[in-house]
Amino acid sequence: MEQRVDIEHTQPEAWKSLYQLSLTLNKSALTPIQKHLIMVRTSQVNSCAFCINMHTKEALHSGETQQRLFLLSAWRETVLFTDEEKALLALVEEVTLIHQQGVSDNIYHEAEKYFSPQLIGDIILSTVMINAWNRIAVSTHKPLN
Repeated sequence: MEQRVDIEHTQPEAWKSLYQLSLTLNKSALTPIQKHLIMVRTSQVNSCAFCINMHTKEALHSGETQQRLFLLSAWRETVLFTDEEKALLALVEEVTLIHQQGVSDNIYHEAEKYFSPQLIGDIILSTVMINAWNRIAVSTHKPLN
């Protein structure tokens, strides 16, 4: 696959702004594992090989297990994820696939059982952010590192 436009160089101010959002969200109270679950699962949904590659490596470095990463796309079918993580993943998927049905009250209320309004905001913004990176990487054919 031939790489297309390099947005980091053609739109440096916009790139820097998106990167700054990433740095800001990295300071959130979400745990490193929660952050990686958001990044990897969103990237799986969006079929972003570049981001899946990057964030699975980071997740392993942060202590996530290979087994959970292997089964992340089937999280509903396993007991490897806690109820809190399942609430997070359900919200992440509905935000990523917002064009299908929006974010349902059921999924939102389930997230409220485990997360404060601040953390729900962090989950939503983190999902929006990785969706933006996914769309850049997929549309430009960003090569794996």
